[in-house]
Amino acid sequence: MTAGRPGGPLSGTADDPVAPGGTVEKAGIGRTTMVFVGLGAALLILAVVSACLGQVPTSPAEVVGSLLHRIGLDLGSMPAHPAGEVTLWEVRFPRVALAMLVGAALGCSGALLQGIFANPLAEPGVIGVSSGAAVGASAVIVLGGAFTSGWSLAWAALLSGLVTTALVYMLSRSDGRTEVVTVILTGVAVNAVAGGLIAFFTFVADPAARDQIVFWQLGSLGGATWDTVSVVAPLTLVGVAAAVVLAPKLDLLALGENVARHLGVEVERVRQISIVVVAVLVSAAVAFTGIIMFVGLVVPHLMRMLLGPAHRVLVCASVLAGAVVLLAADLGARTLVENADLPLGMITALIGGPAFFWMLRRTRAEQGGWA
Repeated sequence: MTAGRPGGPLSGTADDPVAPGGTVEKAGIGRTTMVFVGLGAALLILAVVSACLGQVPTSPAEVVGSLLHRIGLDLGSMPAHPAGEVTLWEVRFPRVALAMLVGAALGCSGALLQGIFANPLAEPGVIGVSSGAAVGASAVIVLGGAFTSGWSLAWAALLSGLVTTALVYMLSRSDGRTEVVTVILTGVAVNAVAGGLIAFFTFVADPAARDQIVFWQLGSLGGATWDTVSVVAPLTLVGVAAAVVLAPKLDLLALGENVARHLGVEVERVRQISIVVVAVLVSAAVAFTGIIMFVGLVVPHLMRMLLGPAHRVLVCASVLAGAVVLLAADLGARTLVENADLPLGMITALIGGPAFFWMLRRTRAEQGGWA
C-alpha cells in the first residue's frame, strides 16, 4: 500500500477524494467551499425568517436591527410593535437558538456513529440513547402526574439516555473489546425493551399523562427558553469539539480495524470515547425537545454524498446541515397549519423517510447493487 500511488487507497482520486488524515484534494475544495457557504447562508436566512414569524408582526430589518442594538450598534430599525422586542428575545430567539443547537447535535452524532461503525446507515437510535431518554421522560410523567415540571422531565430524559447508552456498551463488551455487530444487535434488544417500558407507562398513565407522553415523543421546540439553551449549548459545543478531534482517527478506522491499529489508533478507546460523545449530544438534544427522527441519519449521509468521507469536513458539514434542517422543519411545523404548532418529530420523519429512501436508491444505482 503506497500513500502516493495514483489510484491507490490513500491517493485521493475522484472515487476516493480524501486521504486518511482528512486532506481534501484540490479538485474538491471548490465544492466543499460552495457547500459550506450555501449552508451558512441558508442558516442565516432561516434564522431571520423564523424570528420574523409569529402573532407579533416583525420584519427582517427589525430582527437584524434588534440584534445589532443588543451588541451596541445602533444600526437598522427597532421593532415597531410595543411587544416586539420582548417577543423576539424571550420567545423567538431562544427557539431559533435551540433549533440550531439540537440540529447540530443530532447531525454531529450521526456523523460520528457512522464513522465508528463504518456504516452509513447507523444513527443515534442504534445505541439506545433516544429510547432510553423516552423511558426516563415517560416514568417521570407517570410518577409526577400534574406536578411534573419541564426541568424534571428534561433531566430524567438526559440521565436515562446516558444510562441506557452505558448499558448497551457494557452488554456488548466481550473479552475486553466490542464489535460493531454486537453493539448494533445489543442496541436493537435494548430498544425493544425500552419500547415495552414506554408502552407500559402509556398504558398505566391517566389520560392527561398519556397525552403528555405521546406529545413528548413527537418532539417540539415549544418549550425553548434561554435557560434550556444555556444547558444544551455547552454540551453541544463540547461534543462537537470532541468529534472534530476524533475525526482523523475515524479516517484511519475507515481503512479497517487492523490497518488502523498498525497506524497507532487505539480502536477500542476511540469507540468508547465516540459513544460517550454521541450519548451526551443526543441526550442533551432530546432532553428538552423530545424525540426527533431521521436528522442524525439523513444529514450525515447526504453530506457524505456531497463532500466525501473525510470526517473532519464531514462532521463540520453535518453540524451546519443539521442546524439548517431542524430550523427548516421547525419553520414548517409553525406555518403549515394556521394557529398550530405541529410536532417536530412528525415533520422530520415525513420528510426524512422519503429523502433517505431516495438516497438509498441513488447510492445503489451508482454502485450497481450492494456488495
